[in-house]
Amino acid sequence: MSVLYLHFEAPERHGRVQKLARSGAHIVLTEPRWPGFFELAKKEKPYAIAIDFSYAPSHALETSDYLAKARETREVSFFLLRVPSDRLDVVRKRLPQASVVTEDELSRILEQKEKEAAKRALEKKEAAALARRTARAKKAAAQAATAPKPKAIPAPKPKKAAPPKAAPKKAAAKKPAKKKPAPKKTARPKKKK
Repeated sequence: MSVLYLHFEAPERHGRVQKLARSGAHIVLTEPRWPGFFELAKKEKPYAIAIDFSYAPSHALETSDYLAKARETREVSFFLLRVPSDRLDVVRKRLPQASVVTEDELSRILEQKEKEAAKRALEKKEAAALARRTARAKKAAAQAATAPKPKAIPAPKPKKAAPPKAAPKKAAAKKPAKKKPAPKKTARPKKKK
């Protein structure tokens, strides 16, 4: 989330931006020159636009009026800084939704908005985590409901106890077997031709 800060190039501009940045807001700085400020506003989608009237107040008023009426930025909060006292009535008529504030007031407002945004982000994160847990639980329940039920396995029948076996008798000591002599080869008589 960012704040678009429109201010013409001037020596004090950097210090003013630093003061607003201490609020914790992301400050996007540009000059109120057409079409650059509007293209940047469409790209950044800021939640607030701060316009400094210290240089070229009539140009700053036209820029504010344009942004307040543009479809992309009309829902954004507008904050006007250093509005000359002779232009206050005109500014309030043309920009009733804009707030004329000092830098200190704007810093406090931005700090509060940043805290609210952080709180909303945390709530959103917690809600997403809860939704994921709920979805996993539903999925597990659906799988359990559609899973085939296992067949009951019958319990094994108890075996009857076998009668005790008698102790084996001692075998008589066996004598080693004698080797039989190999048969003698006898010569075959030769056939006569």
